[in-house]
Amino acid sequence: MAPADMSADPFASDHRPTPDADRFSFIHVDLNSFFASVEQQIHPEYRDKPLAVVPTIGDTTVAIAASYEAKALGIKTGTRVSDMKKICPGIILVQGDHTTYAEFSHRIHAAVERVCPVAHVPSIDEVACQLIGREREPPRARQIALDIKQAIKDDVGSTLRCSIGMAPNRYLAKIASDMQKPDGLIGLLPSQLPRALLQLELRDLPGVGARTEQMLIRKGITTMPQLLALDREGMHKLWNSVWGDRLYHWLRGHDTGDDGAPVSQEMQKSLGHSHVLGPQHRSPAGAWAVAHKLLHKAAMRLRMEKMCAGSMSLTIRYQLTREQADSAKGTQLRRNETPYAESEEDTEHWDSRNGRTGKVKQHQSGLRHGGWGMEARFTSCQDTFTLLETLRALWAQQPTGPEQQRPFFVGISMSRLIPESEQQPTLFVDPDKRGELSRTLDKMNLKYGHTTLHFAGMLPARESAPTRIAFTQIPVQYGKDYM
Repeated sequence: MAPADMSADPFASDHRPTPDADRFSFIHVDLNSFFASVEQQIHPEYRDKPLAVVPTIGDTTVAIAASYEAKALGIKTGTRVSDMKKICPGIILVQGDHTTYAEFSHRIHAAVERVCPVAHVPSIDEVACQLIGREREPPRARQIALDIKQAIKDDVGSTLRCSIGMAPNRYLAKIASDMQKPDGLIGLLPSQLPRALLQLELRDLPGVGARTEQMLIRKGITTMPQLLALDREGMHKLWNSVWGDRLYHWLRGHDTGDDGAPVSQEMQKSLGHSHVLGPQHRSPAGAWAVAHKLLHKAAMRLRMEKMCAGSMSLTIRYQLTREQADSAKGTQLRRNETPYAESEEDTEHWDSRNGRTGKVKQHQSGLRHGGWGMEARFTSCQDTFTLLETLRALWAQQPTGPEQQRPFFVGISMSRLIPESEQQPTLFVDPDKRGELSRTLDKMNLKYGHTTLHFAGMLPARESAPTRIAFTQIPVQYGKDYM
């Protein structure tokens, strides 16, 4: 796609603001190296030293966070531990404590709230605030940002640094927060747009990942000046959706009525848990015990959030030998999308009777694997007993060939969620009192820990599958535990 005519000024805002309108509307707070900074706050002996947070201690795992001292050496998220040790033999490795990170995240929210009301929490290490009235004036907005930085240091800890972006919409505020790290403070005023964005890379735009970047390149857009030169119609055609229209306005600082990064008002669409199995559970029996525990946690969360599910998806990944992986490469296979993605896409299997099996991929540890998944739909419910029956039925459908004997990942997801108040009542009384029994389990588990009472099937994995944090989801505390 060719850029718009460059003879006129293509970067001039359609609605150049008056001096009185040249203000900020949003502040975006982005914690720097959050997990690593939390560890350095808790352990003063780790401060000013290269440190990496890992999911488990072992040379085949990778960093999920790195301190700025480690980043200066070239160690970053996704770097394998064996490679880290070559770069820095003395690097400090810390197994992530996700309950602690969730607690620190909530403390940070409280610190920000003390200065300015929190409008949105995009992820575990981000907070957005909306400015009103005279708060939007640049000097006052800047002071609010500085006060937020100080409040985090005073209330949470001196190692918790953040970069803050100020802009007329939330999309631009997030971009600004990434423009100067660590401990940055950048403002993008409407009068500076979109020229202030010309030096960015396409991948600097939220929502533009590797695949989207390749799509843009195929359509002839390789630089930000080319993208910004498109008019609104051109942006719409580029994305072939309303996203292009929104992005056109957001990049120019316009108020589109959705705060520049719309938050869905719809109900949560899915709920689930997944886990990479430890060596002791990499067998069909071990994987079943872990799946049982994941189901136990997901069912409890359904009831705590007062929702019912009408669908369950099960995903399993299987470790392959070199011979099995090489054999799969040479097979003529039918194409199908898989419910997960790693780093490498080689080959893909399809079985119309037993669900879907995925491409042979390579895990970050170097392990080659294939996968299988299936979905079951049922009358909406929330009790553990009924959901466990569904899981058993799905589990029995998985393939049982030699390639499926070493499971190393299990994921369970509940979807077709509705509020429990909308669940259609049945004509018959529950003869097994399943709902009442599930609520009794919850009472004990909320008081003493969520694995205090459980079904015998998860006993071998009772201590496995601890709560993990996805950057886009913050665990919620139910009783004494985070889930």
